[in-house]
Amino acid sequence: MSYEPVRYWWHRFGPKFANEIRKRRIGGIKSSNWKWHLDEVFVKINGERHYLWCAVDHESEVLESYVTKKRDKKAALKFMKKAMRRYGSLKKIVTDRLRSYSAVIKELGCENKQHIERCAGNRAENSRLPFRRRERALLRFRRMRNLQKFAFVHASFHNHFNSDRYLCKRYNFKLNRDGA
Repeated sequence: MSYEPVRYWWHRFGPKFANEIRKRRIGGIKSSNWKWHLDEVFVKINGERHYLWCAVDHESEVLESYVTKKRDKKAALKFMKKAMRRYGSLKKIVTDRLRSYSAVIKELGCENKQHIERCAGNRAENSRLPFRRRERALLRFRRMRNLQKFAFVHASFHNHFNSDRYLCKRYNFKLNRDGA
């Protein structure tokens, strides 16, 4: 199967399913305000470097994805405001040593909630692996808007089908997986 039918299906039906999945998710928005892991990744669009900012909660569910051309305080502030507007305030923020995060968190008044430690953001780094596999299958992106839409839809689908095996018995895990 080539990537064109997948791309066609994604443009036509993806956003509708993503919204439905988000509405039906167990736990909802209220459980996502305990601990966030923030990270950014480099993505090339037509040879130009762009940045995909990502917020992951303590259960490895992708909360928010945002694409920008720059990796500065202004972009980080816009990303954090967007995530906080959607999910509310939080108790702990785990970041890497990027200075933009510290400046934004200081501006938002969450300084005592920030946790910076080496390898502490691995949860956010690992959440990117399925995204990278899909990105390679789609043969990269051509426009920033397509990347933003793909990141949003892919995160919704991944959150829906990604259930941790160690949290329940095998029988219940199989039932939940079949239901998904």
